[in-house]
Amino acid sequence: MARERVVIFGNRDTAQLAHFYLKHDSDYEVVAFALDREFRTDESFEGLPLVDFEEVERLFSPADHRMFVPMTHRKMGATRTAKYLAAKSKGYGLISYVSSHATVFPGAPIGENCFILEDNTIQPFTKIGNNVVLWSGNHIGHHGEIRDHAFFTSHVVMSGHVSIGEYSFLGVNATIRDAVTLAHHTLVGMGAVISKDTEAFGVYTSPASKAWADKKSTDVM
Repeated sequence: MARERVVIFGNRDTAQLAHFYLKHDSDYEVVAFALDREFRTDESFEGLPLVDFEEVERLFSPADHRMFVPMTHRKMGATRTAKYLAAKSKGYGLISYVSSHATVFPGAPIGENCFILEDNTIQPFTKIGNNVVLWSGNHIGHHGEIRDHAFFTSHVVMSGHVSIGEYSFLGVNATIRDAVTLAHHTLVGMGAVISKDTEAFGVYTSPASKAWADKKSTDVM
């Protein structure tokens, strides 16, 4: 059976990683990369064509190609979200990548354009929205929800019955207590422990990183 063909947006580390994972651990075939014309200085990346995003649909039709936008958490995910929505507006279906080395129980609802790496444990009855990134090694507790555009780094512990709001960012080794709700655009710094509901655009840090405490999440990254 023919493999589904995919165009990846980007030409930096995350795009290179996405290509590696899809090549070695998926049924997709990456056929090209796309980048905004103003930033494109090369004709190829990873041995494949690198084309202008502005005309990608002319070169790689959405009728027989899909797209993946595996970008970072820059501007609390707003940059990634803008390109994800732009790809959808061009008519592309967006794939998700879930590592074969992640633990995901049958029937787990996972949205489109998600990038879920190795050693994540996603317990039963938890929903994951669209455009979510779970870097390696997180614990995602049962009966929870991760809403659209959220970004987990590594070794985050999300306990049971937790709700993660849109555009939230969770730093390395953060811990979220059970039955807590993170409001949209919550930034949780590395090593922070969250035991109560958060406020929208709030920044929550560990005692070791108090210097971040007065910053708004929209000003970070």
